[in-house]
Amino acid sequence: MRLVLVEITRGRRFARLTVGMTTPFWLFSVLFGISLPLSMGCRDESTTLRRIQSQRQIALQQATRQDHLGEVVSLLQQYVGLNEQKARQQITYHLNQWENEQTTGKADGATKTDGGGKMPEIASTLTDVIPAEQLDELINRSEFMTSDVPLLRDAYLFNRLLGWVDAPGRDDPLFTDWLNEMRKSPPGNLSEADVDRLQTATRLFDWTVRNIALEPDTGGFPPNMPRPNLPLGMEMQGPGYRQTDYQTLWRGIGDWQQRAGVFTQLCMQAGIPTAVLATQSEDTGQRTPWSVGALIGDQIYLFHPQLGLPIPGPEQVGIATLEQARKDASVMRRLDVAGFFDFPLSRTDIQQSIALLNVRAETISPRMKALQSNLTGDRRMTLWIDSADWAKRIDNVPGIAGVRIWLVPTLAEVYAATMDMMAERDPLFSFWYRSRFAVLESQESMGNNLANGRWRHLHGQFADDETEGQDGARTHYLEQRAPEFEIEDLRINVELQKQYGIRRGLGMQPEEYDRQLAQVQGFMRLGKRTATYWLALVQYDDGRYETATNWFAKRVLDEEQRSYWENSAIYNAARSEEAQGNVDAAIERLKTNDPVYGHGNRLRARLLSK
Repeated sequence: MRLVLVEITRGRRFARLTVGMTTPFWLFSVLFGISLPLSMGCRDESTTLRRIQSQRQIALQQATRQDHLGEVVSLLQQYVGLNEQKARQQITYHLNQWENEQTTGKADGATKTDGGGKMPEIASTLTDVIPAEQLDELINRSEFMTSDVPLLRDAYLFNRLLGWVDAPGRDDPLFTDWLNEMRKSPPGNLSEADVDRLQTATRLFDWTVRNIALEPDTGGFPPNMPRPNLPLGMEMQGPGYRQTDYQTLWRGIGDWQQRAGVFTQLCMQAGIPTAVLATQSEDTGQRTPWSVGALIGDQIYLFHPQLGLPIPGPEQVGIATLEQARKDASVMRRLDVAGFFDFPLSRTDIQQSIALLNVRAETISPRMKALQSNLTGDRRMTLWIDSADWAKRIDNVPGIAGVRIWLVPTLAEVYAATMDMMAERDPLFSFWYRSRFAVLESQESMGNNLANGRWRHLHGQFADDETEGQDGARTHYLEQRAPEFEIEDLRINVELQKQYGIRRGLGMQPEEYDRQLAQVQGFMRLGKRTATYWLALVQYDDGRYETATNWFAKRVLDEEQRSYWENSAIYNAARSEEAQGNVDAAIERLKTNDPVYGHGNRLRARLLSK
C-alpha cells in the first residue's frame, strides 16, 4: 500500500510526492522537517531545522515572486497607448510591492528605505516654491505615489533616446575635427574619458537643437479669453514653465529654456553634470538664465540653446569653457552678428553665474536611489543624482557663485495643474489650451499613428520590425498623412467620421455640425503636416540627407502646407545640405533675419564659411 504524504504547489505546476509504507524513517523525517530525539542521546537540532525551513520558505517565495520591476518597465514601454491615470496607478502598485519585498527577510526592526529625516542641503533652495513640510514629504517618504511616475516615465524615455543618439556618425560636423584633435592630444586637464563625455554632450545638444523647434520666450494669448489665477508670480504663456521637459520632448517644440531642459535631461541620463547658468542682479537678486554649462573634468563647457550652437571658443575654434569666456573678451564679442544681431552679454556680465540644476525634489530622494540601484541591464536609467557631489564639483569651478535647484521644472508642474483646472471649468479655455496638440495628446489620439510614430521615433525605431510585427516611425508617419481629398470628404465619409469621433446628435444645428467638421479637418491637416516634418527629421537621423533636404524644402516648406514647423524646417534643410557637402547652399539658406532663428542661423553660417 502507498500513501500520498505531501503536495507541493509551485506557481501553476504541481508535484505530488508519494511515499511507500516501507519508506525509511530518516527520509520521512527530512521531508517534513521533523526532529525527533534519538535514543542514543543526540543533541536537539530544532534551531538548525527551523533555519533550514525558513531558508526553504524564502527560496520558494523568490521562485514564485512576481517581477515587479519588470512590470514597471513593461508599462513604461507601452505608456503611449495606455490610459495615463490607470498606468500611473499600476506602476505605483508594482513599485510599492517591490519596496515591500525589499523589507522581507531583513533583520528585525528593519524598515523601508527612508531619508532618516535628513534633507539634502540643496533641497532648501526649493522652499520658495514648495512649502518645507511638503518638500520633506516629497524627498523622505518611503512609499511611492502616482506623482512619482512622471519622473520614471521621463527617465525611461530620455534614456532610450540617449541610447541611439550617442553613437558614431551623429556628431555636429562643425566640431568633428576639433574633437578628433582633442582625442589625439587631450588638454592637460582632460582625460580620454572626459573627451568621450564632451563628445556625448555635443551629440545630445545637436540632436536637441535639430529636433526641438524653437519658439519665442513668451507665447500669445487671446485678449478676451478668461485667465486663470497663476500662483508664484507666473504669467500666462511665460518663459520656460509653460510646458514640462516631457511635453517639450514629446511635442518637439519649445522656447530656449525648454530646449535647455531637454538637453540637461539627456545629459543626466549620460551621467554628465549640467546646469543652467544665470546671472544675478545685485539690486533685485533676480536670476536671468543665459546658457547651459556641462561639467567635463574641472571645466564647464558652454552650450547656448537659443542660438542652437555651443559657444565657440577663442578664434572661433571648438567649444568655449566658462574660464575662456570670462578671460577672453572676444569669445562673447563674437556672438554679435554685425548689422543684424547683438548678443546681450559681454565678458564683464558673466564673471559670476549661479548654476541651476534641472532636477525635481524626487530626484534626490532615497527611494529613487534605492530603486535606481536595483535597475540593471536594459532596465538601467538615472532616477537619482548625488546632489551634494554635483553641487560641490560645479561650485568649485571659478566663476560659479553658488548652486541651486532650477525652479522652472517645479513651476512647470504647478502651471500645468493650474491650467488643467481652468480647462475643466471653462470649455472655451479648454479648446484654446488643448487644441494645438490635441491630435497628439487627447485620449482619443493615444495609440493613433502620430502618437505611435512619435513614440517609435524617440526610441530610434525608424523601420518596421518584421520579427516583432511592429511598424516603425516611418510607417506610422506615412499613414498619418491623409490625402487632401480624404480630408475634404470628411462630411460624406461616415467611416472616417466614426474614426474621428464625429457625431451629429439629435437637435444639433447644421452650423454647429459644420464647425465640428471644420475643427476635425483642421486637426487632420495639422497631424499630416506634423507627420511630414517628423518624417523629414527621421530621414536626417537615418543618414538619408538628400531625401531629408527634399522633404524639408519641398514638402514641409510647401506654400500650401504652411505650419509652425516652418522656421525649424529652414534650419534643418540647411543642416541636411551641409551634411551632403553643399556648404554654400547651406550658408545661403541660413542667412535669415527671423527674430527667433536668425541670430543663431547667421552665426552658424559664419562658422561654416570658415
